[in-house]
Amino acid sequence: MEYDDAVFGRERITEPVLLDLIQSAAVQRLRQVLQHGISGLIGVTQPVTRFDHSLGVMLLVRRLGAPLAEQIAALLHDVSHTAFSHVIDYVVAGHDSQSYHDEMKAQYMAGTDLPPLLARHGYDWHDFLDEAAFPLLEQPAPRLCADRLDYFLRDSLELRLSTPAGVRHVLQHLVVHQGRIMVDDLAVARWLAYTYIAADEASWANFREVGLYELAALAIRRGLALGVITEADFWGVDAVVWARLHARPDALLQRLLAQVTPDTRFAWDEVNPTFRVSTKLRTIDPEVVGPGRVAPLSALDPDFAAYRQAYLQGKQGKWPMRVIGLA
Repeated sequence: MEYDDAVFGRERITEPVLLDLIQSAAVQRLRQVLQHGISGLIGVTQPVTRFDHSLGVMLLVRRLGAPLAEQIAALLHDVSHTAFSHVIDYVVAGHDSQSYHDEMKAQYMAGTDLPPLLARHGYDWHDFLDEAAFPLLEQPAPRLCADRLDYFLRDSLELRLSTPAGVRHVLQHLVVHQGRIMVDDLAVARWLAYTYIAADEASWANFREVGLYELAALAIRRGLALGVITEADFWGVDAVVWARLHARPDALLQRLLAQVTPDTRFAWDEVNPTFRVSTKLRTIDPEVVGPGRVAPLSALDPDFAAYRQAYLQGKQGKWPMRVIGLA
């Protein structure tokens, strides 16, 4: 299989288990699940898919010399992501951890075509449930890992925070040391850390996008209460579930859906908020490999340490948000 990736370029995949997994129904579903949930569906952000990201994470650990089992784990790491991605975390009041897809991974995978497919290739599907067993794929925040790096590099291009040449430069300075992904250049570590926060500000924890996520979550909750959809629909695809919600002539549901548009704006309003909502804040603190030492960037650059801490403190807690034009 020849695969063209926006971040890693053209790659050839020949391993039978990877080829079969890519063609599985469970992985193919991710082609219709957008990385940015509702903001991707309505055109506020670019329509990057969970399939794009999953293949990208696999290609990154592959590039870094991961064994085949870790490549499989990387390919499958987001297979249990729901329709609308992290919007569902807002539906289930998991705004801050955004881990619902991880919590449901075993239950979801058990009912897919993945267990028998992996068994045919000599693998037990249970071995791929714990992502912490694969240190290139996953690390506790704020360390680097392939998951964080792929969605960041992918979004840095879409958000115009980077260029293809800039991404290639970063990839050249990623190294594996002590079993983890690190950086061998201090300037690259600084660029990664500061630009990652810029991406969080611009999209992942953006005031407007968080508001749209909460509005979409309110509409989905209303759809659940009406029986228009069920929790089983969480593992459908974005466009189908969204169309089902729009088809129900319920006044409150339709009022909520009508506000989930690129034209909706939000204001910070301590006195009369429409809702108060918190979200997950994302930063990284890359480990830097130097002569005779390994240290996180924050230990090498006090200015960055202060900047990161100020960013986190400035955005933590519940935001009082008023929807402009709420009927």
